[in-house]
Amino acid sequence: MIYLNDLFPVILYILLIILVVVLIIFFIKMISTLKKVDQVVEDVNQKVNKLNGLFNMVDMAADTLSIMSDRIVSIISNGVSKLFTKKSKKREEDEDE
Repeated sequence: MIYLNDLFPVILYILLIILVVVLIIFFIKMISTLKKVDQVVEDVNQKVNKLNGLFNMVDMAADTLSIMSDRIVSIISNGVSKLFTKKSKKREEDEDE
């Protein structure tokens, strides 16, 4: 019994030392991984900043096309409505005669 009382603390200390070493290795690898992730994020940010100008140009082109298509639709709808109003006026004049 005395032997076990002396042996358990030694085993616990050895296991604790192993655990501390494993945790230190884990944290070192985690720090290394975080540095790599930070480099990847920096690279992505640089590439996105380079593409912002392109996105602005595409946005302006889309806005211009939208304005032009709205005008074309307006012109066509006005033409169609004028065509139908002329036909209805002609029918009314024919009915009046």
